[in-house]
Amino acid sequence: MPEETPPPPKPPAVPPREPDGVVVAERKAAKTKPPALYQVVMLNDDYTPMEFVVMVLQRYFHRDIDAATHIMLLIHHEGRGVCGVYPKDVAATKVELVLTAARREGHPLQCIMEAA
Repeated sequence: MPEETPPPPKPPAVPPREPDGVVVAERKAAKTKPPALYQVVMLNDDYTPMEFVVMVLQRYFHRDIDAATHIMLLIHHEGRGVCGVYPKDVAATKVELVLTAARREGHPLQCIMEAA
């Protein structure tokens, strides 16, 4: 069996030159991937008033009254409800805002974030 010889290495690419001797460098577009998204999830409890949950959804998640009421009912009936999906820093801030508001009002409302 004859041994195959590897092809000779290619010479380095030389940037194209303009007629006056100026080198033109081409810029490649940076390929960045979008940030990881996280769900902000509220958990049901037997003590936090439904009206407070609706108010939090309206204030911190910018939901209208119908959407906020729908999410609150999901939380109430299914035990949890997704309030929104955000990049990690935004989701963490929203969780902290909800927990702070709940504690300030004396409610045990729980809010967590999960990878989407």
